[in-house]
Amino acid sequence: MSDLKRKDYEKLIEPLEEELVSMARWARHAKQRICVIFEGRDTAGKGGAIRAIGHRLNPRQCRVVALSKPTEREMGQWYFQRYVEHLPAEGEIVLFDRSWYNRAGVEKVMGFADEKQVASFLEEAPRFERMLADDGIVLFKYWLTTDQVQQEERLAERLEDPLKRWKLSPIDLAAREKYRAYTEAREAMLRATHTDHAPWTLVDFNDQKRGRLTLIRDLLDRLPDMHVDPPELEFPPLGHEPYEESYSVLEPVADYPLD
Repeated sequence: MSDLKRKDYEKLIEPLEEELVSMARWARHAKQRICVIFEGRDTAGKGGAIRAIGHRLNPRQCRVVALSKPTEREMGQWYFQRYVEHLPAEGEIVLFDRSWYNRAGVEKVMGFADEKQVASFLEEAPRFERMLADDGIVLFKYWLTTDQVQQEERLAERLEDPLKRWKLSPIDLAAREKYRAYTEAREAMLRATHTDHAPWTLVDFNDQKRGRLTLIRDLLDRLPDMHVDPPELEFPPLGHEPYEESYSVLEPVADYPLD
């Protein structure tokens, strides 16, 4: 299957964006708390999928959470503690760019957590998510799949592109040698944490555009009827000619070099 062309993708994503806006209006009206977890290998496309969902929504309602490595103090806390403060309140949508599942993935494979810590996490995560579900949080867990061939191409692209170079870290490069270890860690994670109250959904992201469309469609289809009419707003005539302000502005560059 060939990669989806940009113009075709933009045509297909537009009606989904309208549905996402409707979903956000419904979430606020119904006081729903929606939490979406995005996990996957480096370069899988988590950031692009998150942007595809959130860029048409009110950033005060839809938040992205992408935590850095834990501080020394956070390392002495209950493992889930630093994630709890970022969970959605009524009417909010939170998109986790990686999540508490770091412990079952990068922390396990790269040796940042020992076997006892990982085993404890795999036992506690379903209980933690049971509490979230019982309290009314709507939790989605997506794993974005990608083959190693695609991963290698995307890593090389990041290395060569100065606009994407910031995405590449020494950990990413070291992880290249542990592709199978990451696969084994993922399978162990799925076996332990794929539950009725918080199931995993795997989405093919070898073609990232198709992957975004598939993921968004799945997300919308798994929510109840979300139709809420937008509030009616009157837009009466201004009653006078629009005011013209006087201020100094920078002039656009007339002859910008193209070479």
